Amino acid sequence: MSHIASLIPSQPPDSALALQPIGGATQANRWRTEAMRSHATPRLLFIARGQGRIIIQGLTHGYFANNLIYIPARTMYGFEAGPTVFGHLLTLPRAMASEWPSEAVHLRLRDVMAQKEFLTLFDGLERELSSDRQHARRAAHYQTGLLAVFFARQIDNQRNTGPDVDRRNSSAARLVAAYTDLIERHFPTDKGIADYAATLGVTATHLTRCCRQTSGQSALTLLSDRRHYEACRMLRETRAPIADVAQVAGYGSAAYFSRVFQARAGQTPSAFRKSVPEQRRAGKH
Repeated sequence: MSHIASLIPSQPPDSALALQPIGGATQANRWRTEAMRSHATPRLLFIARGQGRIIIQGLTHGYFANNLIYIPARTMYGFEAGPTVFGHLLTLPRAMASEWPSEAVHLRLRDVMAQKEFLTLFDGLERELSSDRQHARRAAHYQTGLLAVFFARQIDNQRNTGPDVDRRNSSAARLVAAYTDLIERHFPTDKGIADYAATLGVTATHLTRCCRQTSGQSALTLLSDRRHYEACRMLRETRAPIADVAQVAGYGSAAYFSRVFQARAGQTPSAFRKSVPEQRRAGKH
């Protein structure tokens, strides 16, 4: 396992406050949003327009305009970002994580005044992040702190209401959430669905049934999706040999990885890597 850890590229941007637009992903880049992934630090997803679905810890939610979705560190998720969707993904520094919830939260801002208040705070954050003025980064961190306060107040206003509360607390949702947590810890290994099910004290059939119930996907699909994202990320953002990518992403061998990857992506790992300009492959996330 130590060898695998040494192959995984460092991810310094995860420690920095950053904002990136999302939506309208091309077919070639849909893996960046739709494939299951997680991050070392939290994320806040703001949907400005459009609608789609997001899967967090194996539970599917529908999202619409004026939705805020908070995703804690090391939480597996993936979402649709079709041509009608536009929004932003905010990377929250590790040092600020304690100011945000310890679990995933999906807020639907239906009140017009709440929407205006959020947009005012968000516009201020975006302005400071794009500014070259003195102390802009410091101002951006303060703006993010105000966003955290706004988010906490909205949670208090919406706490224990809506259909998502019962869905999250169902036995199936709890089991699938535990399964996705295990995937995050063990996907680089050769553990199969039966191994995960045994760890959770259920049968593989029951685990798959619960995954389909909460996310519409099988247990195997969720695991394969997480491995595929890691493989894509390493191919696009590092110069690691194909055999090392296969190992880090949890495939048994480079040959098996190449077959599975080509079947899913429509091209070999080498061709996928060559489709991105060399200067963008910096060896880090």
